[in-house]
Order: sequence, then structure tokens, then C-alpha cells
Amino acid sequence: MRLSNNRQRGQGMTEYIIIVALIGVAAIATYQYFGNTVRDQTAAIAQEISGVDGSATKTASQTAAANAASEADTKHTLDNYTNNINK
Repeated sequence: MRLSNNRQRGQGMTEYIIIVALIGVAAIATYQYFGNTVRDQTAAIAQEISGVDGSATKTASQTAAANAASEADTKHTLDNYTNNINK
């Protein structure tokens, strides 16, 4: 009985690790597409809080968001995936 209980705990932990890994991969992919947008928006907020005009950074954020949206619409295959490394 005791050995069976330990195996079930191990199975539950393994499933948990797999779920956390999948969430991590999804987060990395999302940040890859929208990372510049998030950075620019955070910078604009910080500038506005400090009293500096953040409109240029806000515009850069909007441009990055539009670029990320068009990149997300592009169908990627293994043939053209390596062309996106330098973007």
C-alpha cells in the first residue's frame, strides 16, 4: 500500500512539472513577440511618472505592437524560421 501511494505522489509531481514547463514555453513565445512592446510601455510609464514626456516612447511601443501583430500573422515554417533571428 505504501509503495503505491509514493508512486502516485511522484506521478502528480511529474504532471505538475510538465504543466509548468508548458506554461514557461508559452510565456517565452509570448515575450518573444511582444517583448519590445512591454519594455517600451513600461519605459513610457516610468517617464511619465518622473515628469518627462513619454510620448516618443509610447509611439515606439505602438509601432512595436503593430510589428508584433504582423509577425504573429505570418505563417512560420522551418524554412523561414531562421530568418527571424535578427529581428
